[in-house]
Amino acid sequence: MKKKLSFFIFISIAAILLIGYFFLEKKIYAQSAAIFLFILAIIQVLALQFFLKNQLKNEVIKTNLQLRIDGLKESLEIAEDLANHNSIYLENMSYEVRTPLNTVLGMLNMLKQTELNSDQTVQVEIAEYSSKHLLQLVNMVTDNAKVNEEKLELNLKTFDLKFNLSKLFKVFEYQAWEKGLEFEYKFISEDKGKFLVLSDASRIQQVLINLINNAIKFTNNGKISIIVDQSVGIDNDQIITFYIKDTGIGMKPEDAKRVFENPKGVYNGSIKKDYRGGGMGLSISHGLVELMGGELKLESKENEGSTFYFSLQLKKTLNIKPVEEVQQPILSDKFSVLVAEDNRMNQKVIKFLLERQGADCTFVKNGLEAVELYKILDFDMIFMDIYMPDMDGYEATKYIKETDKYSTNKTPIIAVSASAFEKDIEKAKHAGIDDFLAKPIDVEKLKKLLIKFAKRNTSA
Repeated sequence: MKKKLSFFIFISIAAILLIGYFFLEKKIYAQSAAIFLFILAIIQVLALQFFLKNQLKNEVIKTNLQLRIDGLKESLEIAEDLANHNSIYLENMSYEVRTPLNTVLGMLNMLKQTELNSDQTVQVEIAEYSSKHLLQLVNMVTDNAKVNEEKLELNLKTFDLKFNLSKLFKVFEYQAWEKGLEFEYKFISEDKGKFLVLSDASRIQQVLINLINNAIKFTNNGKISIIVDQSVGIDNDQIITFYIKDTGIGMKPEDAKRVFENPKGVYNGSIKKDYRGGGMGLSISHGLVELMGGELKLESKENEGSTFYFSLQLKKTLNIKPVEEVQQPILSDKFSVLVAEDNRMNQKVIKFLLERQGADCTFVKNGLEAVELYKILDFDMIFMDIYMPDMDGYEATKYIKETDKYSTNKTPIIAVSASAFEKDIEKAKHAGIDDFLAKPIDVEKLKKLLIKFAKRNTSA
């Protein structure tokens, strides 16, 4: 527009000069020159009006666009604030669930060490399986964001498929029975001898938890069937296919095609209300199966049921099972541990776990007491809860590391917390904490930490 305006002004000046030249040379009369200039003036006025009108229009459009951009920026900031709020809420919720769950699992572990009859043993096992199932669900919720952002990495370990999954299926068996459903699971394997597979067991279990939960949720009567087919082997690899079948409400073929991309759109409002959810974990399961190199598929008929299935190609490993563990303390020499933990029930759990490994425990209920007691007594290791009243674990660690005693002894400090997000672990590292132990406490991880940080003069 500016170029056109400049060109028009240039032509107008040229025309005026040309008329003036012809007038001076007496090639045109004054009356004719006046008429030409008058016509030129009218053309200029109309042209300038046109250009100014377009300029004003462009300014209005520009202003409107700027207002829309500002509005979008404001909406984006609100969305980011909401996402941050939801993230903080999720972290807090996870922490609140993990803390009492740590106590439940610890007490069940203690109960298992006592003399129980056969019925009581089964009841304790059911309670333990259910508690671990709840823990897996909490982990699944907190991992959802990682799956969507493709931040998850596989943790490959030797996995006894039948042994581990049978425990998981047993939990769902009780759930199905409570709803009046039949529940069966079976393992189909080749006759070439037993073997283990190399896989991320927790991710496989996470997918199965999601799918079996939905199968039970959307089935009012009939049967839930789980089949684990490991009959196809290729050299050193094993192709394992998982089938989860139900006789539930099913879905239309066109809905089945897009269920992994948009589960919210497949299940309408009444279904979400009647069945307490709409299969929101399907897209997460789909992403996890893809991460493991497979593809989650679905065959479904409305009012007849659904079958979800996926195949994974896993490496075979030798079936070398460890000798049955005899509960012997790991630490054979005197080993003194300071534990900073404000929850009394958690104190009992940690005391039980540490004393079984041969450690001598001393407890304090906040970071301030931990710092003061560390200055007075000698300890071989410190287990530091992160969130405590008066002084938290990060600040207590800082003050302990500033003492003369720490500069000499370099006492290992282990963070213990139910809030086990990546940023918590990273923050613990920056605070100078040596390692991180998540609640509920994994006994094997605890043993490894005791061995790792035991002093050279302490037998382990």
